[in-house]
Amino acid sequence: MPAASSTSSRTAPVDALRVVAMGAVAVLILVGGVWGSWGTAQHVMLTKGKERGTVTVASCGADTCTGPFTPVSTGASARSRVVIGKSVAVRKGQTYDVIVKPGTEDVVRSGPAGILYSWVPLGGALLLASVVVAGGLRLTRVAWVLGGSGIALLTAAFLAVQ
Repeated sequence: MPAASSTSSRTAPVDALRVVAMGAVAVLILVGGVWGSWGTAQHVMLTKGKERGTVTVASCGADTCTGPFTPVSTGASARSRVVIGKSVAVRKGQTYDVIVKPGTEDVVRSGPAGILYSWVPLGGALLLASVVVAGGLRLTRVAWVLGGSGIALLTAAFLAVQ
């Protein structure tokens, strides 16, 4: 018995360091996911006082698409050209509900599809953090919850933007 207790007392600081380090990495990944998502999500989720309307995509370049903006909220002004990020969810000739980022000509999708799409970076962070939690912290149930949440968010966003 004494030999087993002395062995475990030697590995306790190493285990504690591993838990602290992997916990910090997992938290950093999740904070990065929220940070990456919030840049767009704030405009989609906090719409009070923002210009809402629709954009009909007229042309697309390598990274962006453009089209005229038709306002639907009071105080919004029509624009002949606004810019929306090009993704698999934006197609030429389609009309999308959007919100104008204040002080710019950039727009982001609004509604449920826009909300889910804006949180895609968090979905990826949840998946990555689940691997760290499972391997580094050895908390498999928590890892399954994180990974399942990430998969659910990414799947919901994919289905919503189609």
